[in-house]
Amino acid sequence: MPTLGSMAQLIRSKNAGPWKLTIDVMFPDNDAYRHVVDSDVMNAATMGKLFGIAKDKVEIFHYDPANAIKISFPRPYPNGHPQDRDIFGGQQFAPLVDLEVPDRPAPSVTH
Repeated sequence: MPTLGSMAQLIRSKNAGPWKLTIDVMFPDNDAYRHVVDSDVMNAATMGKLFGIAKDKVEIFHYDPANAIKISFPRPYPNGHPQDRDIFGGQQFAPLVDLEVPDRPAPSVTH
């Protein structure tokens, strides 16, 4: 099974204000983007498990013109809090790199 890291051109995270993080996943072409979107591997339940966030707090946006997916969710601590381990939010994408993306099913052959 391919990983998201092997399929994406760029995976990055950053602050989306002091209370939220956002992760951008950008693909090199529409084929890779559609494969991931159609697999539904990047759903709220999976993202919630990976990042320790309730699934109803996860927002996922598909942006077809850019072959990109954006995920936003609340930070565990506000930006700059003494327990905040990543003030810029730049290292939070890591759990997505090894996320396995199901292979596309083989086309069925009819006789």
